[in-house]
Amino acid sequence: MLSLNRSGFLRGGGTGDKWRSQRRRAAAAVVRCCSGGEGNGRGFSIESTMKEMKADAASVLDLGSKSAVGGGVEDVYGEDRATEDQLITPWSVSVASGYSLLRDPHYNKGLAFSQKERDSHYLRGLLPPASTSQELQIKKLMHNLRQYEVPLQRYVAMMDLQERNERLFYKLLVDHVEELLPIVYTPTVGEACQKYGCIFRRPQGLYISLKEKGKILEVLKNWPERSIQVIVVTDGERILGLGDLGCQGMGIPVGKLSLYTALGGIRPSACLPITIDVGTNNEQLLKDEFYIGLRQKRATGQEYKELLHEFMYAVKQNYGEKVLIQFEDFANHNAFELLAKYRTTHLVFNDDIQGTASVALAGVVAALKLVGGTLAEHTFLFLGAGEAGTGIAELIALEMAKQTKAPLEETRKKIWLVDSKGLIISSRVGSLQNFKRPWAHEHEHVDNLLDAIKIIKPTILIGSSGVGKTFTKEVVEAMTSFSERPIILALSNPTSQSECTAEEAYTWSKGRAIFASGSPFEPVEHNGKLFVPGQANNAYIFPGFGLGLVISGAIRVHDDMLLAASEALAQQVTPENLSKGLIYPPFKHIRKISAEIAANVAAKAYELGLATRLPRPPDLLKYAESCMYSPLYRSYR
Repeated sequence: MLSLNRSGFLRGGGTGDKWRSQRRRAAAAVVRCCSGGEGNGRGFSIESTMKEMKADAASVLDLGSKSAVGGGVEDVYGEDRATEDQLITPWSVSVASGYSLLRDPHYNKGLAFSQKERDSHYLRGLLPPASTSQELQIKKLMHNLRQYEVPLQRYVAMMDLQERNERLFYKLLVDHVEELLPIVYTPTVGEACQKYGCIFRRPQGLYISLKEKGKILEVLKNWPERSIQVIVVTDGERILGLGDLGCQGMGIPVGKLSLYTALGGIRPSACLPITIDVGTNNEQLLKDEFYIGLRQKRATGQEYKELLHEFMYAVKQNYGEKVLIQFEDFANHNAFELLAKYRTTHLVFNDDIQGTASVALAGVVAALKLVGGTLAEHTFLFLGAGEAGTGIAELIALEMAKQTKAPLEETRKKIWLVDSKGLIISSRVGSLQNFKRPWAHEHEHVDNLLDAIKIIKPTILIGSSGVGKTFTKEVVEAMTSFSERPIILALSNPTSQSECTAEEAYTWSKGRAIFASGSPFEPVEHNGKLFVPGQANNAYIFPGFGLGLVISGAIRVHDDMLLAASEALAQQVTPENLSKGLIYPPFKHIRKISAEIAANVAAKAYELGLATRLPRPPDLLKYAESCMYSPLYRSYR
């Protein structure tokens, strides 16, 4: 027997071919109605479906005496009596109506359903009588979130909201981005990844492990959405400055894609978080009973390369040429190799290398409005020569070359890097990793940062070491000894790994430093003046950058697009911002900033011949704004 309850679920009874035939006809009826095939295109109608099914299906009320204890319907399949050894087949065809509608995060509006919607979608009695606005819901949620004293509790509450009411989650994040960004992203997301096994509730993306080798295309097809525009993928080996967190690194792709939607306007259904699980070398996680990943040491070498290669081509086969694949928190030795290998065949972007570089360059360009001079007239010193450090250095050198028309090899000589073994110099070339070698200049050995500052006399100091408290009082004082307004960027995340705090930078420099950090810091008052530290957050760049690629239909990422993104961001910094020491615009304007970046990036894609969405829109800024997802509630008929 078959029936359709008021929640829109089909249930079956009976056996054999007759039952299977009834189920197919009933399911087909729902599919036709859901797709607007009947009812003059007005969409699904419970009543019309019930009429069509009448000959084949009986109402639950027609089962008569066949009732179970408590007044329920007879357990035809024995589901309630089944044991672990008995197999049952879970099947249903659902529509957005009644109880199922309230459990669907894409369409649920909670108490914001109107009285008319409650009647037409069988919600009467399933909700309290009050009907509220989205604005009132946000007010209540912010009140509740502020009651939590522990940031991780706020993170969990936000994730619960995302799984319950998608539009409300994004509206909340958009309206209170400055307060909530540190919760859904850096620094709280770092702690969330460390404890992901304990707070894991339901999957928010795809997990592809070594067990899926040879089946990755099938795994991708398990994801319910077919039109994917942005994928953020990690293998969890280098999560922020926290190291190898294995499968629990999933918090990073989930958080990044939340920002792609909230800040960049990419619709949620077009976003796909993925974790590649090849094991972990984190002994603490391997011994943790709540760890959710493979319990084995990391796969390396050929086994690792083959899995990633299968993944890259399965993505292209399943989603097409124009899906953006963003590599996130891969270890240095894999990050550079993957980017170099696939940038000519796929639309790929590494946020740690390229996104960090773009946002740092924008901050430096904006800071030059305060200190004067061109990029080429300044000397740069980096602490840290990994993905972020070398990525930033290369983009700065590229921008210098663009401005001066000098060869890239020449502009690199204005930039010095210090790693754990000291200043990177030509005598060390034989022992250096490939991505460090372009920065090995002729110089005597210097084994620490402070001595390097005293000898090289940089005007701009950038930290990307992932090691906290390395910009000491002596370091900051040395920077101010030969520069009236030193630019100091402490970019490492999370907060505990920051090279110094905003208060330390302003105090030790006697208010002369122009400071920005990777993690957020509160404003600092020094000698009666209020300094507002900027946050060199990748969230300024990657959402707008991704939107620009999507709206132009770009098929490859070019370095000039990164320069275009930096230029657009730097242009958003106002004289008022600079007067407070801010070298980045306030985050409250991030949707506007993202649209500007998207338009600039799209324009560069068209200029380079890498755009496929033709003809080119006459006004790219207006077009970008028109393409951005709005989290406002929709009305249902």
